[in-house]
Amino acid sequence: MSFAHEKLDVYRCATEHFVLAVRLAAGVPRGFGFLADQYRRAALSIPLNIAEGVGKTSEDDRRRYYAGARGSAMECAAILDAAELLGIADRQAAAAGKALLERIVQMLSRLCLPKGR
Repeated sequence: MSFAHEKLDVYRCATEHFVLAVRLAAGVPRGFGFLADQYRRAALSIPLNIAEGVGKTSEDDRRRYYAGARGSAMECAAILDAAELLGIADRQAAAAGKALLERIVQMLSRLCLPKGR
């Protein structure tokens, strides 16, 4: 058995990003735990909102959850920017995370549009 959200490429990318986020957050030095915690929570919010959105019965509700997931993805990108500026994120890993986030945001942006557009 599989759930409808598991068939979506955007969901698979979001879970892949979550794993990357947990690994990156684990390497954050002492004193920056707040940043690691926020990154993990925002990264988890993406696939959770996608899954919940798929389960909604109205198009407006689905789009609202997809928009929430997109906002969390953009938050993750900003956190990666901050971590890089502070010198606490591996540049290559942050770039990989941002590339994945860009793809996620693009897919979610399309899902947020009303049908027929």
